[in-house]
Amino acid sequence: MAGRSTEKALNFKGSSKRLLSTLSPERPLMIFALTLTAIGVTLNVLGPRILGNATNLIFAGVAGKDTAQFAGETRAQVLADPHVPAAIRSVLGSVDFTPGVGLDFGAIGRTLGTVALIYTFSSLMLAFQGRITTSLVQRAVYRMRRDAQAKLSRLPLSYFDGQPRGEILSRVTNDMDNLSQTLQQTLSQIALSLMTIVGVLTMMFTISWELALLALVTIPVSVWLAARIGKRAQPQFVKQWGTTGRLNGHIEEQYTGHTLVKVFGRQQDAIAEFDEQNETLYHASFKAQFISGCIQPAMMFLGNVNYVFVAVVGALKVTTGSLSIGDVQAFIQYSRSFNQPVTQVASMSNLLQSAVASAERVFALLDAPEQAPDDTHAPTVDQVRGHVEFEDVSFRYKPDVPLIQDLSLSVKPGQTVAIVGPTGAGKTTLVNLLMRFYEIDEGRITLDGVDIAKMTREDLRSRTGMVLQDAWLFGGTIADNIAYGVPSATREQIVRAAQATHVDRFVRTLPDGYETVLDDEASSVSAGERQLITIARAFLAEPAILILDEATSSVDTRTEVLIQRAMNSLRQGRTSFVIAHRLSTIRDADLILVMEDGRIVEQGTHDQLLDVGGAYARLYEAQFAQAVAEVE
Repeated sequence: MAGRSTEKALNFKGSSKRLLSTLSPERPLMIFALTLTAIGVTLNVLGPRILGNATNLIFAGVAGKDTAQFAGETRAQVLADPHVPAAIRSVLGSVDFTPGVGLDFGAIGRTLGTVALIYTFSSLMLAFQGRITTSLVQRAVYRMRRDAQAKLSRLPLSYFDGQPRGEILSRVTNDMDNLSQTLQQTLSQIALSLMTIVGVLTMMFTISWELALLALVTIPVSVWLAARIGKRAQPQFVKQWGTTGRLNGHIEEQYTGHTLVKVFGRQQDAIAEFDEQNETLYHASFKAQFISGCIQPAMMFLGNVNYVFVAVVGALKVTTGSLSIGDVQAFIQYSRSFNQPVTQVASMSNLLQSAVASAERVFALLDAPEQAPDDTHAPTVDQVRGHVEFEDVSFRYKPDVPLIQDLSLSVKPGQTVAIVGPTGAGKTTLVNLLMRFYEIDEGRITLDGVDIAKMTREDLRSRTGMVLQDAWLFGGTIADNIAYGVPSATREQIVRAAQATHVDRFVRTLPDGYETVLDDEASSVSAGERQLITIARAFLAEPAILILDEATSSVDTRTEVLIQRAMNSLRQGRTSFVIAHRLSTIRDADLILVMEDGRIVEQGTHDQLLDVGGAYARLYEAQFAQAVAEVE
């Protein structure tokens, strides 16, 4: 039903591991990037400690100036002097000062210069690391796109029949883009944050293990809180991307059929369905972003609580002389530096969950059952004559719903076989089985005595040409469309095919002739002219077997005559299968098959079947009566 999410979260942990495994081909670059990150983080965490030394130098200079009356005495003598208040002695006890000596600007300058160099070099390392990470992420996503494209070519037709086109497009575009952006944003940042946590924690323990333990108190709470929030957000991200795919499918469907939507006055229904799915997407996206967005403020609150505890306890330690002011300053900086990456890792969980939700959808596509691979030692037919046989063929789309049962048929080379019957009788299914778009359940189909199930699909389909009811043309010139099946065709061959199929007559009237550019819907030519171009395309390919599926069903009578002439030229010397509802178009067929419920109930020529007075005669009389009624 519209708007209802049919997606469910898969194995989050397993999907995350599989997503990371896509980066394994870039292992050398990853190691190099991690090395640069480690160097950059190491230098970065040294900065606060050295700045703390600069603070100590400044404080020592101030203390030395303030104890000028003790000039000539040692630091120990000053601290032992009973005239110095106990509180001041406690503070001075953590400072290495010289009585009577003021600020050492040279030492302070050298220290600050060292810090500047360290931070500069650290920034360069991290910038280079970011460049490498960008490269390896884009390579990984490139491979995933390539694998998805290759996968689509290996999927059976049944997969596409069961999936809206917009949904498939969403998986290979929206979900891929989301993966690319998320990995780009989070991969380097997570590595940087985790290494920063380790480096900062190490420096914190070297300064004061008591304060370090105090800073660690909030970590279990942070992890528990992030996990709880993330668990609630993940299903919403899955629903968000699933609904995005269905919404894309609806938009693609409505755009493709926008003319029919307007003709039948279904604009409001289409808008209502769009609004319903858009509303579902809005709520799923809102919940996903809001729930996951709660992680960062929660982490910031815990970080601020931790900061207060560290500042208070650190100040007490300064007053007791167990820590210098510079050490406390450095520790407070480390405390902030420690909480920041923890908050970043937690806040990035929403991006990671979104990425994993998209990854699950992409992996579902990549894991979809494929059609059976072709035999590497498959037989081939060097010179195809076009002798086709169906031997006791049975097929069903659904296991419990039979369609074609025990169908046998022999078509001689060069014959034209017309297939007629009511809708759902199995006419198109028959030619789909011949093209191996579906695999038969029982029996076999042979081409010149070779079982087509043992031939490669490419070899079989290269010997077959199809002209469908829907004339498919792509964006490009008319010449390009005609030569689609034979890219190496010369202009002379293209023109010859166009002349034989009555395409040349209307192409010559166009301003740019064969170089006329068609858009995706080929709106610059009529429906009949589009159909003639597809016939010219099949003519140029020179197939041994020709399939015409309702090729004249949507054109006017005059154009139908032209198409019939073009198809007659196309059928010369080829085994042809013609599916038609207009029985007047197949009167000259060598063999007419009448199908009902997946079985051939009658076969023969037009005159023979009329003489029998069976199913074909009833169909013919019904169409004749309809034509008379339309005239009257």
